[in-house]
Formats: sequence, structure tokens, C-alpha cells
Amino acid sequence: MTFTIKTLLGAAALMASAAVAQAQTTLKWAHVYEASEPFHTESVWAAEEIAKRTEGRYDIDVFPASQLGKEADINQGLKLGTVDIIISGSSFASREYKPIGVTYYPYIFRDPAHLIAYTKSDVFRKLVEGYEEASGNHITAVTYYGTRHTTANKDITSCADMEGLKIRVPDVPAYLAMPQACGANTTPIAFAEVYLALQNGTVDAQENPLTAIEAKKFYEVQSNIILTGHIVDHLNTVMSGRVWNSLSDGDKQIFSEVMLEAAERATRVVEEREAALVDKFKADGLMVTEVDKEDFLKNVLEKAPLENYGYNREDWEAIRAVQ
Repeated sequence: MTFTIKTLLGAAALMASAAVAQAQTTLKWAHVYEASEPFHTESVWAAEEIAKRTEGRYDIDVFPASQLGKEADINQGLKLGTVDIIISGSSFASREYKPIGVTYYPYIFRDPAHLIAYTKSDVFRKLVEGYEEASGNHITAVTYYGTRHTTANKDITSCADMEGLKIRVPDVPAYLAMPQACGANTTPIAFAEVYLALQNGTVDAQENPLTAIEAKKFYEVQSNIILTGHIVDHLNTVMSGRVWNSLSDGDKQIFSEVMLEAAERATRVVEEREAALVDKFKADGLMVTEVDKEDFLKNVLEKAPLENYGYNREDWEAIRAVQ
């Protein structure tokens, strides 16, 4: 009898262990940013926090720096099942649903506060619903990525100064608007390959937020930072529809709350870093130049009108009106 009880207890323990193992779900969270950047550190925090709040039912591994592929790859991976969660810009979301890309039209946002206000607006909800219906994926949060500026090995103070400049720009229509309106020659190069392209002269210039310029060390191969401020950029935290739809309502709330908090934490870090970087770059001997943004905006509106990119003027006007 004793042996039988021990056997039964052992079997029960094994069954309980197996049940726990089955209950734990492992997810892959991927992005293209460096491990030092807040988009990674706060994703790691979120993964750990979700594990805590779900009592270990979700084990989320975060893969930075294009470890699971370039940005186009990880967006495709949501469909293929090779990744479950990604951080990626609306520029890539617009490949599934073009209207959401209007947020990259130059000078649509006044500043980061305007961007964050937009994420709480009716027009944001409308655009997200359109993306989710088209893609099947679910956007849980938005993080301020930074305000995009230009780097080059020449001084630029006006739109005309960019005439003939070979500049790396992501292969997304709205990113091309400002450089092309100013007569630059745009070249799409993967983010992970930009440093080498600048170093070997494949391109003369690139554009990114100050935090990315620092993280990717573009300042090592560029002498001038031009504060064009043409795009107030953001990143979406996106879950595959397959994973999102598998969650209970309670788990959906946990994932949403944690990812929103992570986005807010990362946004604060980006804003703090940006505030200090202009002085740092100047102290490091780089030429930092202010530009006449009205000159750039005038050229964009005249030479690269909104309608050329397939965006809805109604959405553009609604976003511009957000307070």
C-alpha cells in the first residue's frame, strides 16, 4: 500500500510538473535597435514584468539589434510565426495599411507632446483599427523614437543646400518627401548597414534621431549634425494576431498595461537623452547647425504634396488639429 501511495504521489507530481510546463508559453520579442537603447531595456523590463504579473505563464525572450532579421523581416515574421512581438515604425505598418503612414509626412507633428496627444486621439484609433483589420496584428503601445535630424560631411542651412546630396533614407514613401523636395538623391539602405555605407562613401548623409546617431556612432563618420527636425518619429509595439487572440481577457489587460508603461518609460528616457545630446555633440567637436524649418516645409508642401504619397488629407488635417 505504501509503495502504491508513493507511486501515485510521484505520478501526481509529474503530472503537475507537466501541467506547469504546458501552461508556460514562450514568446519571441524582436527589434532592430541596440541593447543600450531604451527600446530594448524597457522591452526587457516589460518581458520580466509580464512574467511576474502572469505568475510565470509567459516567458518572453527579447532579441535586439536585428538578431531575428531586419525590420521588414520581423514584420513579416509576425505572419510567419517566427516572432510574436515586435517594435517597429508605422512606416512598416503602412505597407499593410497605407493611411497609417501619414504620420511620417514631414512636419505633421509640432513636437513630441503633439505626437503623444495624437496617440490618445480619435484619428489614432481610426488608423490603428484600419491597420489591425488589414494586417491581423495588434498595436499595444506607441513609444516616442525621437525627432529626426540630418547628418552629413557638409554644412546645410537651407533646403537648397541638399541639392545632389546622396542620403540614406528608409525605403518608405513619406521619409523620401523632405530629401526629394530639396533635390537630394535618396538611397534605401538597411538600418544595420548605414554606418558602413557612410564610412565607405556609398552615401554622403543620413537622417535619424539624435539618440540613434549616438547609439549607432554615426558621428564617427559624419562631421555635421543638421537639426532639420523633419519627422517627430515613433515606434509601435505590435503583437501578432495569432498570439493576441489566444490571450484571455485578463492576460490581454496585463500585456496592454505593461507595454504601455514600458513605452512611457522609454519615451521619458529618449526625451531626457535628446535634451543633453546637442551640447554633447558640440563638445565632441561636431558642427551642429540650426535650419530654417519654414523653408523646408514650404518646399515639401510645394514639391512633395501629401496626395503624391496616397495619404488622406482628412487624416493629415485631423492630426495637425490635435492639441
